[in-house]
Amino acid sequence: MNVTYISLKGHVEIEKYRYCYFFMMLPVYILIVCSNCTIISLIVIHKNLHEPMYIFIAALLTNSVLFSTNIYPKLLTDFLSNEQVISYQACLFQIFVFYSLSGSEFLLLAAMSYDRYVSICKPLQYAIIMRKKTVFILLGLAWIVPLIHIAIFTVVFANLELCSFTLKGIFCNNSINYLFCAGSKALLTFGLVTLFNIAILPMLFVIFTYVKILTVVYKSCREVRRKAAQTCLPHLLVLINYSCLMTYDIIIIRLESSFSKTARFIMTLQIIMYNPLCNPIIYGLKMTEIYKHLKKVFYKIRHDC
Repeated sequence: MNVTYISLKGHVEIEKYRYCYFFMMLPVYILIVCSNCTIISLIVIHKNLHEPMYIFIAALLTNSVLFSTNIYPKLLTDFLSNEQVISYQACLFQIFVFYSLSGSEFLLLAAMSYDRYVSICKPLQYAIIMRKKTVFILLGLAWIVPLIHIAIFTVVFANLELCSFTLKGIFCNNSINYLFCAGSKALLTFGLVTLFNIAILPMLFVIFTYVKILTVVYKSCREVRRKAAQTCLPHLLVLINYSCLMTYDIIIIRLESSFSKTARFIMTLQIIMYNPLCNPIIYGLKMTEIYKHLKKVFYKIRHDC
């Protein structure tokens, strides 16, 4: 079979620090999977958490696990390998999963902000608006819309001719654009449309809903303000965190020559570590109902020990 391989040249002194990198990132991946799956399990098991808000949180954490699994196993293998290479087909698949799940993250956060908007601004209509059918439609759109957009990119990339086989990164992302022999204005235009549809538009929607929420909360009593802050603050923290990381991913590609290899390596690790680790911590500690069940689990483990 005629298989094309791409070299991943974003690693810094891997021959010297390969075992250090491996034993640093392996516990991170295990922690990401365990912490996210713990919160997901609590939401699935306990019936009082079978509400739209918690269902969206479970979906967001599932997204984090899939996102990490797309990157970490290959990355850990590369740390221990003499050559850091990936087949072009596997590279395209990694790009497809990476950006599909990234888009889903923004759309899930938008769905969560809508849920909070209805809960706080239209409490009497909440049960009618946020029915199970509505929740599942929003979940389906959050995963399907980015998947369709990125699938078009992947098909186009698969048919473009490569003139370079060296990627300045530790996994496959939009830097692959620099490997093609010729660019495409149509592809660039569609890229901007995709960015608007699955990232910018959901962010604008979140900002709009939170402005509405803040307007209503400002006029309400202290107890309403406290409850609103308790449920809305985690979503805002996750949105700000993820937006900053994805903005870096876009900027670093456009300003490829302006960043040192070490800075690029460190910041890329932040993208794949920070958000999947922070999400379960933010929702586990800030969401009161989840925190209660989490305390019971740790108390039981401690008691059994």
